[in-house]
Amino acid sequence: MGKIFVEGVGEVQEYVDVCDYAVGLSRMIGGPILPSERPGHALIEQWNPVGLVGIITAFNFPVAVYGWNSAIAMICGNACLWKGAPTTSLVSVAVTKIIAKVLEDNKLPGAICSLVCGGADIGTAMARDERMDLLSFTGSTKVGKQVALMVQERFGRSLLELGGNNAIIVFEDADLNLVIPSALFAAVGTAGQRCTTARRLFLHESIHDEVVAKLAKAYAQVRIGDPWDSDTLYGPLHTKEAVKMFLDAVEQAKQQGGSVVCGGKVINRPGNYVEPTIVTGLPHNAPIVHTETFAPILYVLKFKEEEEVFAWNNEVKQGLSSSIFTKDLGRIFRWLGPKGSDCGIVNVNIPTSGAEIGGAFGGEKHTGGGRESGSDSWKLYMRRSTCTINYSKDLPLAQGIKFQ
Repeated sequence: MGKIFVEGVGEVQEYVDVCDYAVGLSRMIGGPILPSERPGHALIEQWNPVGLVGIITAFNFPVAVYGWNSAIAMICGNACLWKGAPTTSLVSVAVTKIIAKVLEDNKLPGAICSLVCGGADIGTAMARDERMDLLSFTGSTKVGKQVALMVQERFGRSLLELGGNNAIIVFEDADLNLVIPSALFAAVGTAGQRCTTARRLFLHESIHDEVVAKLAKAYAQVRIGDPWDSDTLYGPLHTKEAVKMFLDAVEQAKQQGGSVVCGGKVINRPGNYVEPTIVTGLPHNAPIVHTETFAPILYVLKFKEEEEVFAWNNEVKQGLSSSIFTKDLGRIFRWLGPKGSDCGIVNVNIPTSGAEIGGAFGGEKHTGGGRESGSDSWKLYMRRSTCTINYSKDLPLAQGIKFQ
């Protein structure tokens, strides 16, 4: 897909890691034994596989996102049908061949993890097919909404991982030695094509100019080049359409009052290369700031008070990832609490990107509400039955009802 070599290796490692995690989890999943209000009765939860899990993934993580879904789905007892992005189909074929060999080496059918390649017509067929017990979709909010409606129309179950318009908030007491590399990685990593990419950087007015100057200096040192070169930190965008979206967004930012501190142009070399870009001077609610552009554009915004900047973090439609940099313990817990971030990922003193597999990954609002990978995300891949067992010779009814 064009990401740099070390990120590609890291993505494959993430699939390896989630397989290790899933193997351990397979010995731990299960429901509780609950106290029954009736003598001589047991109340238990039984979890069973949903059956067939359809998995539609995006170009930006063509290995790892399928890994999160397939590893957890399999240890829950499900079969998988995968449709990868049409532009990364060779990755999908390669991964499927590896999985099939492992399954067959262990006397299991390789078709437990099957693959289909194609475009929107295949995705639509999967969304509408009643044999698809769960459909996990990773992609844009626009397409995710269409998928959700098609699945809901047949009362199916969907797991949505959609867009993010993620913010980093830097307070006046922040450690700038952490802030600069964090903002750089979150905004420039994977050429700004992660769903957790930092797109908004809120700086307290007292440190705004200092941070912008240091960040611009760091941007100038980013090594741009061939993704296969181990020295490269920043590669191309995925498609020519992405380059056009980048240019359109920069132009809109200028028209809405923004100033380009660095970047903003296409790089004159073969491939879909654009300059990593910093834009300042826009209001927090500028239309372009509220638009998720899948490209390396960082909007830097000033704030004065904690309350206003927490509200600005939450005012966009998406709710995936968010982060603050501060040493104030009270502020940290306000950020984590009910009046803090409304995102599914709420970080402190680390960037918005680079989530660990052990936690549940996903977001709120237009991000879709789904959760994948760790914690209790496995529950989405199973169906729950509440079971009451009478091991006595009496038949007491619940709530003390007499029916004689």
